[in-house]
Amino acid sequence: MTDTRPAPLTGLKVVEISAFVAAPLGAMTLAQLGADVIRIDPIGGNIDANRWPISDDGTSIYWASLNKGKRSVTLDLKSEEGQKIATQLIAEAGTLVTNLPARGWLSYENLVQHREDLVMLRLGGWHDGSPAVDYTVNAASGFPIITGDDDRPVNNTLPAWDVAAGLYIANGIMAAELDRRASGKGQEITLALSDVMLATVGNLGYIAEVQATGNTRGALGNGLYGAYGQSFECADGRQVMVAVISNKHWRGLGKATGLSEKLEMIGPLLDVDLNTEGGRFEAREAIDAVVRPWFAAHTLAEAVAALKDAGVLVGGFQTFEELVTSDPRCSTENPMLTEIDQPGVGRVLAPRVPLQFSGSPVANATPAPALGGDAAEVLESELGLTADARDQLGSAGVVHLGK
Repeated sequence: MTDTRPAPLTGLKVVEISAFVAAPLGAMTLAQLGADVIRIDPIGGNIDANRWPISDDGTSIYWASLNKGKRSVTLDLKSEEGQKIATQLIAEAGTLVTNLPARGWLSYENLVQHREDLVMLRLGGWHDGSPAVDYTVNAASGFPIITGDDDRPVNNTLPAWDVAAGLYIANGIMAAELDRRASGKGQEITLALSDVMLATVGNLGYIAEVQATGNTRGALGNGLYGAYGQSFECADGRQVMVAVISNKHWRGLGKATGLSEKLEMIGPLLDVDLNTEGGRFEAREAIDAVVRPWFAAHTLAEAVAALKDAGVLVGGFQTFEELVTSDPRCSTENPMLTEIDQPGVGRVLAPRVPLQFSGSPVANATPAPALGGDAAEVLESELGLTADARDQLGSAGVVHLGK
């Protein structure tokens, strides 16, 4: 018998008032798990409404990608009436995600007067309350110093701390919702982007490493710290990444390349144990020198096939274009991805949440709303406002009704 339970967060209502990456990603994750998420923006959109990349007609692909499956309302949030409507929507939903300063009407102290069991999560920059974005937080993390081949700091183009913060936001809301169901009480949750970075640096051992050993890691290029991993150029000019973690991988590298005997000679020569990750790391330059000519004599496809057959972890480097146009893992062959018609953008592949539930499956991805396009529906369904009342608010410039 097929299990037809609804998506895990069906019934949860969330209001989001935010911009950029982390908070929208967190709220979208909740939406893709079944929550009803209403994003509220100022009329005309928040600071991220037109952020690059943009489509040919000027639609922000960035905004559309981070707001799939939500409903959108735009209000004059500088007016008392706009703030009142936003407050009513927050009180009706009972859950708020924001990265705006929690002061005035948007403070927890004010909002909890309208919903006693309110759950509110606010994302900030630094722990002391000063502002920050992913790139400025990353600059302090230590990672840019060990990225690349020298001591010149290189900021990662992936907004890692925003992405991690977005997933912490989703976890925080779900944890508070479980607590509210058990206790009947809401709470305010605060999260600093810098603490996401520090928690990750600590959890990966970088803080303890400095304190315990007095040492810090240097730049390794595409090398793998503490084990053997390296990138190589193949005969066709393509680059491949190889990772050797286990002894099985190590034996596979020798088998695939036909260089087992030469590789085994490295251990006695350098007095290292090649049956350990640390030993292979210490001997990395010698291993590179032995296997590099093999890669130079084989195309990327040949190298990947041989290494995979031998059980070695391997992956070819590719551009975003190659990923989208040539990699079947980034296609509808992958059930996580669905083709959607995104207004202003066109027909595109869109991911649902990458979790797979056997008993309460989540829906496929749905398009992001038009900015403010759900105002009439939301004001009616959530606040019970009549058409006349909605029109009056629209005429007064309090809400954009999309007419």
